[in-house]
Amino acid sequence: MKHLLLAFVFFVSLAEAMAVTVRIKDSTRVTGVEHYELSGIGLVVGLAGDGDRNQVYTLQAFANMLQRNNLKVPLNSIQSKNVAIVEVQAKVPATAKLGSQLDIIISSIGDAKSLQGGILMRTLLFGPSTQTAYAVAQGPISVGGFSAGQGGPGGAEIRRNHPVVGQVIDGARLIQPVPRSTLVKEQNGQHFLQLELRQPDYSTAARMAEAINQVFAETAFPESDSFLRLNLPPGMEKRPVDFLARIEPIRFNPDQQARVLINERTGTIVATSPVKIASCAISHGSVTISIASPQNVSQPGPFSQGGETAVTPATDVQITESDTALVPLPEMPTIHEVSESLNSLGVSTRDIIAIFQAMERAGALRAEIVYQ
Repeated sequence: MKHLLLAFVFFVSLAEAMAVTVRIKDSTRVTGVEHYELSGIGLVVGLAGDGDRNQVYTLQAFANMLQRNNLKVPLNSIQSKNVAIVEVQAKVPATAKLGSQLDIIISSIGDAKSLQGGILMRTLLFGPSTQTAYAVAQGPISVGGFSAGQGGPGGAEIRRNHPVVGQVIDGARLIQPVPRSTLVKEQNGQHFLQLELRQPDYSTAARMAEAINQVFAETAFPESDSFLRLNLPPGMEKRPVDFLARIEPIRFNPDQQARVLINERTGTIVATSPVKIASCAISHGSVTISIASPQNVSQPGPFSQGGETAVTPATDVQITESDTALVPLPEMPTIHEVSESLNSLGVSTRDIIAIFQAMERAGALRAEIVYQ
């Protein structure tokens, strides 16, 4: 039985006096400089038979494109497998200007086999409202993968990476200014900036404000566990970038929550150092069921009349059960000791996840469990 990957990530400080500090730049993002999302529906041509299999929506989009170029072709007369209908996405940076080039991501919507070698036809990109086109995209697609072979019964297929999603570097051009949020905000005559914490936490926000106020007195005020307000000193209203450049290198000691992240699909467990376990006892037993279905061949006897070769399926079932006695666990101060005790039981990742879940329900696991 193949065990899932078990990963424990420990963030353990050496001592209170040697607590790890981080820069404000690495723990926050500045509001007002967000990307603006654009998207559109377009056509990719030149796919050499790997395009959509004559889907109605693809043919209709193809016919519309031909009509825009003064070619009126009946829909039922189009028989092309070299075309695929795709979605095109782009992100507009807050600093982008008219004429700025944007990277785009192209994803197949239909049943195209691959976008390798395709060319994106001119496509308009819109924001949340489809009334205004903000960018135009086109160009040759870079896939970074391939698909070969027929697949299906009696066939073989080789696929590397994901051939139905590609990109075009600098494939779009901004033709209309996008709506922008405001970097410098104003309230009651006071100009200020706003920082958003990447990991919301009240203690971290308070410590961050304290570190900033030690350098710029009466400047930072935590508004919540997620946002920090920075009042601009007089004369800095038109120089917010200069002010942020002085704020970002300031270091502080963030707080850390006791948290265990569990991803059952990948078998990954990530735990932070404050996780503790109260005194408890664990009894663990596992049952492994292995089912195999070999295909045996039955041959007719020599010189038999009317005998035929037949395939006879068989089934083998094996059940292996292992039990572990009740194991008492004393109260432990760090996740390191917790992991050592669980690993000494010789359990798999799935079983450790089940143990953590049972500990949480019993109130022995002093941490928040986050499921992905």
